[in-house]
Amino acid sequence: MAIDYQSLAVTGVQALSPYEPGKPISELARELGLNPADIIKLASNENPLGPSKKAIAAVQNALTDLCLYPDGNGFDLKQKLSERLGVGADQITLGNGSNDVLEVIARCFADTRSEVVFSQYAFAVYPIVTQAIGAKAVAVPAKDWGHDLDVMAAAVTERTRLIFVANPNNPTGTVHDADAIEAFLGKIPEGVLVVLDEAYCEYMTGEKDPDGVELLSRFPNLIVCRTFSKAWGLAALRVGYSVSSPAIADVLNRVRQPFNVSSVALAAATAVLDDEDYLQRSRETNSAGLKQLEEAFDQMGLRYIPSSGNFVAVEVGPQAMGVYQALLAHGVIVRPVAGYGMPEHLRVSVGLPAQNEHFIDALAKALAAAGQGA
Repeated sequence: MAIDYQSLAVTGVQALSPYEPGKPISELARELGLNPADIIKLASNENPLGPSKKAIAAVQNALTDLCLYPDGNGFDLKQKLSERLGVGADQITLGNGSNDVLEVIARCFADTRSEVVFSQYAFAVYPIVTQAIGAKAVAVPAKDWGHDLDVMAAAVTERTRLIFVANPNNPTGTVHDADAIEAFLGKIPEGVLVVLDEAYCEYMTGEKDPDGVELLSRFPNLIVCRTFSKAWGLAALRVGYSVSSPAIADVLNRVRQPFNVSSVALAAATAVLDDEDYLQRSRETNSAGLKQLEEAFDQMGLRYIPSSGNFVAVEVGPQAMGVYQALLAHGVIVRPVAGYGMPEHLRVSVGLPAQNEHFIDALAKALAAAGQGA
């Protein structure tokens, strides 16, 4: 008798669909017979500069030890982060990308009796991990495409164990300033953990922009998550981390998989933290790219959500999937966000100036073909 193995999965997992990342260049090349060198990927919020030379050198040096397990504690990287952030090494938990840390947090602190609060239009991983562990998801309606922090605070009940706050938020790019984040944290009971996801924080340099790490000493229930995938340009190596109280970090490290960050990734992340010039160029490229894209959208008469990340969500209308497919035919990959409840938007990552211009030209042609051109 045939067995329905899917029915054997836990209830939350049965109803899940796999996460769909941005389309890879190789996949589009196979599907449409395009030259991979002619394809521009602006779909996954990657750093268009390519990796830091210091990171590349560190990777090359680490290759001779591929036969050895990595340092399971990540000592060198933790020490470097500790010095940079002004925190103890015992406050840091390393992950295979920050997604890994987000899942570990959920597994450690929520279960089938718990509620997990997050915002509408927030990062897809929050509802995925919540459902996977069988907790109740409380999705709070957004305000101006971003988190409504007052309503999120009011949504806390006796069953609430976790609150996810993405700042800046993906895929909308919305952000709350330091005062708003601090005021929100002041409303949350100490027994409820707040996960402040700062994957794009390196792109924020304003005086009023929040720095979650600075709030840790005043809010012991805070966990700050960050990544090396965006401004630091190491998306392929999967390195992320959280900073929290030592007590919370101790719990997370009980569940974190051993050797979850490879030797190559540890070496690259440790080295890139010394490359301030690379970080500054990443910021400058991003600021210029955002301006280039926004000016083009203004000229086309397209509405968009002002972004503090390295991407912009632009409203292209009911034919968004048709526009997306037309862009693919022009060799440009962006990100549909209908799965986030934004069926009329496309999210475009900031590229180099020529890549942005290629996208802008292709978008104009795609809109004209769909009868939406200016």
